[in-house]
Amino acid sequence: MAMTAALRVFYTALVAAAVPFLHPDPALIRSNELTEHLPAPHGLYYALLGVWERFDTLWFLHIAKQGYDRPLAVIFYPLYPMSIRLIGRLMPAVVAALLLSTVAAFFFFWGLMRLAGGLSGVGKLRMLLLISVWPTSFVLFAGYAESLTLALVVWAVILGREARWPAATICGLLAGMARPSGVLVCIPLTVMALRSRQARSILVALTPLGWLGYWAWLRWSGRVSVVEAYRRYQGMNLVSPWKGLAETLRLIVTKHDSLLAIKLCLVVGVTVVSLRRQAPAQMQPQLRIEDKVFALAVILQMLMYTGRPLLGAARYLLMVYPAFLAWGACTEHWKGMRLGFNLAALGVLNLAWMWAFLNWSLVL
Repeated sequence: MAMTAALRVFYTALVAAAVPFLHPDPALIRSNELTEHLPAPHGLYYALLGVWERFDTLWFLHIAKQGYDRPLAVIFYPLYPMSIRLIGRLMPAVVAALLLSTVAAFFFFWGLMRLAGGLSGVGKLRMLLLISVWPTSFVLFAGYAESLTLALVVWAVILGREARWPAATICGLLAGMARPSGVLVCIPLTVMALRSRQARSILVALTPLGWLGYWAWLRWSGRVSVVEAYRRYQGMNLVSPWKGLAETLRLIVTKHDSLLAIKLCLVVGVTVVSLRRQAPAQMQPQLRIEDKVFALAVILQMLMYTGRPLLGAARYLLMVYPAFLAWGACTEHWKGMRLGFNLAALGVLNLAWMWAFLNWSLVL
């Protein structure tokens, strides 16, 4: 709770202080959707709230108010805007969005600490520090669906390990309604259910219904599918992971795309940390097979698009909770200088992404 409160205050103060120095290109703003009625870029309201209205946040606020009245809106899953609409009856919608993300970030951090039960207090704190400075981790406190999805995923895993199958299933079902990658939590839940050999664990078979229900509603209502919307409006085609990886490498080599190279390095790093063999005597908590399979599934899903490969990869990697558990275990044996270097390097990337986000110069 202290970490969540401190980060909420830090990002709010930092963004408010940055407002006088933001000079976004009007052409960049107009090239984005839903920018016709942005708040005036001055005054206290803008410094505290309006400045957060960027990119995906505009879509979530629009869907909360108007519903799925535009074809591109279908790529934004319904749980987060539905929650904004519900809470927004008591407060302005943007306040509801930021409050929801902040509360969800608290449950995500708490869930990570529960999963990292084998770590010392120092290890848990270092794990939270690493995820707090991860590039694009500021979106956990922005009007994005990341923190809500992450909280639902980690608590589905926790509840599954405690054999509380109805609650785990509900969390998993809701995760599939929050983001496309949320449905992948059905993989660790299925592994745990099979291992438990409990008849009531069959409930986890219902986990994909949130994701499937949304896709079925799109078809029933005559709207374009999510895959088609990505192809038609985002220029992204669904392909096999190896084809997505091949295009990523091609663009890095032929176009000298340094940002894409950074994203790929982050993906490789998280993959190695998540899947490498651990030393039982030194690495606690031990990653289980369901953790590693989930991490691999999330990473492969990120590679399954061409046209704009690894779009949003840095923030999508926040979903790979096993990497942060393993990383936290590693840091227990790190000296202060090594830890400080890693925190500083990741923190600089996070703030650079945040500056680009505020200046409308980078789509996350």
